Amino acid sequence: MSTTMTTNPLRVGLRQERVIAPQCLVIFGASGDLTHRKLVPALFELFMQRRLPSEFAVLGCARRPWSDEEFRSKMAEAMADKITDNPKAWEQFSAGMFYEPVDLQKPEDLVKLGGRLETIDRLRATRNNRTFYLSVSPKFYGSGCRALADAGLLRDPERSRVVIEKPFGRDYSSAQALNKVVQSCGQENQIFRIDHYLGKETVQNIMVLRFANTIFEPIWNRNYISNVQITAAETVGVEERAGYYESSGALRDMVQNHLTQMLAITAMETPGRFDPEAIRSEKAKVLQAARLADELEPWNCCIRGQYGPGGSESAPLKGYRQEPGVDPNSTTETYVAMKLFIDNWRWQGVPFYVRTGKRLAKRLSEVVLTFREAPVHLFDAAGGSPTANQLILRIQPDEGAEFRFEVKSPGSGMRSRPVEMEFSYDESFGEPSDEGYVRLLADAMLSDPTLFTRSDEVEAAWRLYTPLLELIEDSPWRLPIHPYESRTWGPAAADSMLARDGLLWRRP
Repeated sequence: MSTTMTTNPLRVGLRQERVIAPQCLVIFGASGDLTHRKLVPALFELFMQRRLPSEFAVLGCARRPWSDEEFRSKMAEAMADKITDNPKAWEQFSAGMFYEPVDLQKPEDLVKLGGRLETIDRLRATRNNRTFYLSVSPKFYGSGCRALADAGLLRDPERSRVVIEKPFGRDYSSAQALNKVVQSCGQENQIFRIDHYLGKETVQNIMVLRFANTIFEPIWNRNYISNVQITAAETVGVEERAGYYESSGALRDMVQNHLTQMLAITAMETPGRFDPEAIRSEKAKVLQAARLADELEPWNCCIRGQYGPGGSESAPLKGYRQEPGVDPNSTTETYVAMKLFIDNWRWQGVPFYVRTGKRLAKRLSEVVLTFREAPVHLFDAAGGSPTANQLILRIQPDEGAEFRFEVKSPGSGMRSRPVEMEFSYDESFGEPSDEGYVRLLADAMLSDPTLFTRSDEVEAAWRLYTPLLELIEDSPWRLPIHPYESRTWGPAAADSMLARDGLLWRRP
């Protein structure tokens, strides 16, 4: 049989991405969890895909006095399962890995760093092209950028860029202040505020699904869509992040960034062209038009919850307050559900419901668009009234999409029942999609800001949730913590919020 007969046509054109220019990626906080769990594996994946040039280097920086060999050894140990099948590839890749002890608060360390980078530039021919990744505590984002600028390492906007992890600020005023600091250190096109959800193929697919298919755009509005639900559910608890989570909670940790970005991409207008700034401008417009459903009494449109003990006798699960490092009387939310509106022509009057939580019944992230019911029910439904059509965009873990619609049930009579038409990324393309950091690291090193949040987006997102943050701070009894059992779908109060609108959360 010929090759043309056996090739999956959906795979044609895969792995033809742009090749990254020669450069050095500098990771501050290289001794931390994110580096060995996400960043270095993503870089190794790019190397395996032959997207990294031979003139490439990774320089890990942290306060620990490691050597180059210690850094390579620790990364190899963390990635043992990935290296086993590709020992020669790892040997080639790790030859470009280096380490320099650096304290961002010490100017003399930054001077030494500059000298080390010049040495690496000569050794690896990276041409003074550098990407600085701040995988450090958020309190060092501003001072870290300032330290790099003071050392002259951000002077060339064409050859230097900074990647900043979330959370970018704790509220509207702190985000504004941080933006002023980082923008004083470099140009906006040098600043890459990362949100790893935007690196997921399925989040990007929302744009393609809408704007590349004429069947969807005419009905993607208030005339045909009755409501939108956005869910990010986790089965895990707080794990080892209690120190961070106690000061953030689900609202800051998930809603302000991940879920809000999913909302913006789902609701944005068609950009005039596929251009980074055109896309980011449309997302910013959505967030500037978004508001809480009840601005005068915001406690009526937001539910906060906290997981309690659960599981089974053989596998019991701790409640949040029993987790190591958590205050036994903590009022930090591990679950948030809320109702929003977007006051623009396309979405006026359409409620957007967002929810996220830890220790829920199933791990999933999805966007569900429910269409308005047919104006007249001509046919009897097998299970009562006909089910409204739904378009379900599955972000993770079963990446893909499905469309629910009514068909005739077999047999005599004219009875309808819902069926599903499904698309799966893995089945259609024959390979799993890349992990989010693979795409985002590549884009940052390519100086492509499309999937990174701009300063006005960040500030608009914080402004949207400011009334809730102020309530939690000043009048916490207005937004009480509703307990829920681990491995359930959250507090009953969240169901009641939708029940007031005659709706239910989708239960997959």
